[in-house]
Amino acid sequence: MQVANNMAVSIHYTLTNDEGEIIDSSEGGEPLMYLHGSGNIISGLEDALLGKAIGDKFDVRIDAENAYGEFMDDRVQVISRDMFEGVDEIEVGMQFHADVSSGPGAITVINVDGDDITIDGNHPLAGVPLSFAVEIVEIRPASHEEITHGHIHGTGCDH
Repeated sequence: MQVANNMAVSIHYTLTNDEGEIIDSSEGGEPLMYLHGSGNIISGLEDALLGKAIGDKFDVRIDAENAYGEFMDDRVQVISRDMFEGVDEIEVGMQFHADVSSGPGAITVINVDGDDITIDGNHPLAGVPLSFAVEIVEIRPASHEEITHGHIHGTGCDH
């Protein structure tokens, strides 16, 4: 069986940056299971997995455009502390959900200067090429319900 659209795919992976620093890994834990073709993982990795089979191991480097996108300067802005209604302490590194130009998203506080709060609406890995070491663990046809819902069902799924 090969990876194709509407297949439930389980992978073990180790994600690193160009300096070789590990950003994330499933090793030592449960494999990542996703619905292929539904945009549940970054497009560059999904493309690299297409046609692979159980037991395949490979390394792939994904450019920023096909990972979390290029860094966009217009997603960094200074706003007033008043915009954080009900939040007493605002510190660098805090993340909030907000309506951004592309819809609902996360913002990160990157600077606090009195009442001026600088926020960044880019994904933390925007502009970063990513390297994956991948092993395909399992492939199965997704159920009709999983395909309809656009994700794999399993432990903890509340559908």
